[in-house]
Amino acid sequence: MSLHIYIDADACPVRDETYKVAQRHNVPVTVVANSYIRTPREPGISFQMVTDGFDAADDWIAERADADAIVITSDILLAERCLKAGARVLGSNGKEMDNATIGSQIAVRAIMADLRDGADQPNIGGPPPFSHRDRSRFLEALHLMVERMKRSKT
Repeated sequence: MSLHIYIDADACPVRDETYKVAQRHNVPVTVVANSYIRTPREPGISFQMVTDGFDAADDWIAERADADAIVITSDILLAERCLKAGARVLGSNGKEMDNATIGSQIAVRAIMADLRDGADQPNIGGPPPFSHRDRSRFLEALHLMVERMKRSKT
């Protein structure tokens, strides 16, 4: 099997950056979502629409994730599933998720969900706005991840 990039496309701000890196390295990309998302009509870029069922896009990606896959997602639970399958996972902010840190990320996610659900708590908010720095960090991190994986295959 060869290297493949899967994008969990719902609310993914770095699709265009992923296409650029993938085309530079000649790596196929599959964009997965439960509603139509326009993708470039370029060789190696495909779109997979899934049902609107709960976690349908996550399930589709997780079923295909393996040691030759890079998964682009901000979904920590999807990241955990893909890591268990041997895939590499990169957040849209350019931070790699790995087996050493995913447990603590899941715990923080659960704590934040509990705090948001608390009736007497002020609005805690979500992540900070996506910045130009995040976009640059993502481009560099994806490029380096692809390079490392390509080298390990030779």
